[in-house]
This record gives sequence, structure tokens and C-alpha cells, in this order.
Amino acid sequence: MHTFTDPDLWRKLSAEALGTAFLLIGVVGSGIMAETLSNGSIALALLANAIATGCILYVIITVLGPISGAHFNPAVTLAFYLRKEISRNAAAGFALMQISGAIAGVWLTHLIFELPVFQLSSTVRTGVSQWISEGIATFGLLFVVFGGLRSKPEAVPTLVALYITGAYWFTSSTSFANPAVTIARGLSDTFAGIAPEGVPAFILVQLVTVVLAMPLFAKLFSK
Repeated sequence: MHTFTDPDLWRKLSAEALGTAFLLIGVVGSGIMAETLSNGSIALALLANAIATGCILYVIITVLGPISGAHFNPAVTLAFYLRKEISRNAAAGFALMQISGAIAGVWLTHLIFELPVFQLSSTVRTGVSQWISEGIATFGLLFVVFGGLRSKPEAVPTLVALYITGAYWFTSSTSFANPAVTIARGLSDTFAGIAPEGVPAFILVQLVTVVLAMPLFAKLFSK
């Protein structure tokens, strides 16, 4: 992960948009395919969805990490901003491109599966247990990213992919842990969706978790 002072910021912004788009194609597309082929087994569909998400995460982080740092997540970008490793303007640009890429990824996925492009999810995901789950999921993601960068940077793609694959199963919210992903999944009435009314609370918990967790990680993973 880099300090963003170089002049080719457009390359980094493009990488963030492209990577986040592929992430949502992986998440939503595998959810649609899994639900279609699982014969009503939610457990089997979730397993397929988790594995596919982990796979695409490993690929996009490995390929695009050297260009942008592979955030693909406004919460991660906020964390790097709090560490003063990215400027305010660059962070805002990253977040905008991540959200735009995520939405584009969802719309492209709908086209792939011959579904209406513009949708709103009807899957209700709300309540204290879900919010606590999102806090834990986001905390764990930051732990993996910054702990990995401190101990073994080359392993971060694998660590993040494994963490998210597992977190699909050990969190009640299925580990969104990403505001851009949360917004985009609100626009898909498919297996991976979240009803729009649940989106603001998820995002609030994700961002508050970043602000609360980063002072701890700054001390825990100091060099």
C-alpha cells in the first residue's frame, strides 16, 4: 500500500473502479448462480457465494494492488487516510470510484444474467445483531489488512480472501464490511442483496468501526 503523492493518480482511481466492479460481479453474480443451481439449499448457495467472493478478492488484490494499493472499500481508504498515507482529495476520489465501480458491477451482472438492470433489494438485513456483526466483520478486515502489512505484506491477498470467505459464515450479516459493496448490493434484488432501508445503518457501523479501531491497530502493529 502506497502514499499517494505521485502524478498518476488517474491510474490508481481506474484500478479502484475496475477492481470494485469485478468484486461486485463476483459477489452478486455468484449469488445469482448459486441460488439458481442449489435447489433451494441456502447453505450450499452461501458456500458457493463465499468461495467465489474469496477467489475474486485474491485475484483483484494481487493484480491491482501494485497500482492502487487494492482498497476497493471506502472503509479501508478511510483507515489509510487516518494513518496519513493518502491525501484527503485522493481518498475522496478513491471512495467515489469504488462506489461507482460497485454500482456498475451490479448493473453489469444483471445484464449477464438477463435480469432487469435497475432494481432495489427486498432482502431485509437490520437489527442489533446485524449491526454488531458488521462491526466485528469490519474490525476483522482491518485487523487482517494492517496485521498482514506488518507481518507479511506479500500474503495480504491470501489473508483477505480467506478472511472474507470465512466471515461469510461466522457473521450473521455475511460480512459486508464495505460501504461501496453495501450500497451496490442494495441495488440488486438477488441472493446477495440488502434492502435499501438497511444500508445507512450498515455503513454507519462500518465507518465508526474504522475510527474506533485504527488507534488500537496503530499501537498494536507499530514498527
